[in-house]
Amino acid sequence: MRAIAQRRYGGPEVLALAEVEAPIPSDDEVLIRVEAVAVSAGDALLMRGVPRAVRLAFGLRHPKRPIIGRDVAGVVEAVGPSVTRFAVGDPVYAESDQGGYAELVAVAERFVARRPSNIDAVHAAAVPVSGTTALQGWRLADVRPGRHVLVNGASGGVGGFAVQLAKAMGAEVTGVCRGSKADHVRAIGADHVIDYTRDDFTAAWGRYDAIFDLVADHPLGRIRRALTERGTLVLSSGTGGAVFGPFGRIIRASFVNPFVSQRLRPLAARRNGDDLAELARYIEAGDVTPVVDRTFALADAAEAIRRFEAGDVRGKLVLTV
Repeated sequence: MRAIAQRRYGGPEVLALAEVEAPIPSDDEVLIRVEAVAVSAGDALLMRGVPRAVRLAFGLRHPKRPIIGRDVAGVVEAVGPSVTRFAVGDPVYAESDQGGYAELVAVAERFVARRPSNIDAVHAAAVPVSGTTALQGWRLADVRPGRHVLVNGASGGVGGFAVQLAKAMGAEVTGVCRGSKADHVRAIGADHVIDYTRDDFTAAWGRYDAIFDLVADHPLGRIRRALTERGTLVLSSGTGGAVFGPFGRIIRASFVNPFVSQRLRPLAARRNGDDLAELARYIEAGDVTPVVDRTFALADAAEAIRRFEAGDVRGKLVLTV
């Protein structure tokens, strides 16, 4: 099959179209013929092998698995003998850990869900990692009607889902983004938008019941000022040092948490087919709409990653296969 493979860590130039062995589904796996695969921050980090601590798991000198990509949507090509919920031809989407920048990918049945019936494969591929992260983050924060929440990084993949899901849960939502993306963030449902180039959301004391921080551009102490006395800070992704990335910040938050009235909650989103099914219900109800900035052909994966890393993206970039 065709796939985008890399033999070493580096920039987009390490990605190349190649012929590789097609996967064979094991007993409990679903083999998906990929129609679309989204580009995510994790793809770019694994491509470069940063932060360097991740190489302990993914390969010290070169990637153990040469194919990146987690968000896939397509149709079932084959199923393992223990699979009961899916049949050949079913439209599905999933989060894969075997490399989605390919024509075929095998995923354990428990991580697969039927695609929302009202969107195509391109928009379905935009959902798994970003949508699951947003959903699990708001669960940590116990978002419900009457809460005022803030999303720092509201114009990105996770941020867009976080804004829409919080609105669907009945919250009042403030989104933080660059001014050029303010109209987009309002269009997906934010009640208020803060342009971070002009205003600092941490200047407001005790305003938000929950903050979903996807950027990590403020010290923890500053962000805590913007939370109510018993508010929740959800920490996900963001930047950090070259060796440990955002993990140092997460460790600090975990250390501080027992000594403050606020809840500081690091989020390590996990693959979950049930969450994908729940997201499908939100999408089919019209409460959430996946936002796709642009599509690229699979062979143009390097160009897509370059655009992603340049930062001028609203929603998700998707490769068509």
